[in-house]
Amino acid sequence: MSNSLHHIRIVLVEPAGALNVGSIARVMKNMGLSQLVIVNPQCDVYGEEATRMSVHALNLLQSANIVSDLPTALAGCTRVIATTARERAIPTLLETPRQALPWLVESAEPTALIFGREDSGLTNAELNYATRYLRIPVGSEYSSLNLAQAVGVCAYELQVCASDIELDRQNIRLQIPQQVDIAPFELVEGYYQQLEALLLEIGYLLPHTAAHRMEKIRRLYNRSQLSPNEVALLRGIVRQVNWSIKSVNGE
Repeated sequence: MSNSLHHIRIVLVEPAGALNVGSIARVMKNMGLSQLVIVNPQCDVYGEEATRMSVHALNLLQSANIVSDLPTALAGCTRVIATTARERAIPTLLETPRQALPWLVESAEPTALIFGREDSGLTNAELNYATRYLRIPVGSEYSSLNLAQAVGVCAYELQVCASDIELDRQNIRLQIPQQVDIAPFELVEGYYQQLEALLLEIGYLLPHTAAHRMEKIRRLYNRSQLSPNEVALLRGIVRQVNWSIKSVNGE
């Protein structure tokens, strides 16, 4: 089996069902995925229910990375996709797994696919950490997918994509274009925090509307897939503006 999916993290945010977590570990192993990250689990992910459902993927379950928050789960990732089942206030392009997931497979750097809570999914703030957004197309009569089922659908599509790429390499010697150097999650997040502080200071953002306005700004930058050098350039601009403000104010 190809190792081309080992750079992809499956990130579960506050899962409440141990049976789901065990089933997810099993389907991940079926499909060649090996990195399971769980944010603030609301169940015993190592308990009897989870281990029973994981079957021969017990080693993957036991090696799951348990973290306290989503930024920690995404550290080092250059490409992040979030799953959502409903429309959001800000217009958002919702892609199918087949459209979006090749973007993760084709990368040589760490990437992540985020799944939300069984009952409420991901918050708007959590969605802001992603660059692209995925919704699994379902029938209109019953549109709610079980968490493990949703991960299973996406895991299958990831494996199909990886298998197709491997066949292309073997059969027609496909020359893969050199990957664009994309800034890791924490580098871009640091810039967003720095920018928000500046925009609040100059009055462009107001405290009660800052989160909503920053969500739009994040979407704009995320479409650009910033490189580390570009982030450094932008952070340098913010630093210079801060210095200029302090000089004018005599600080």
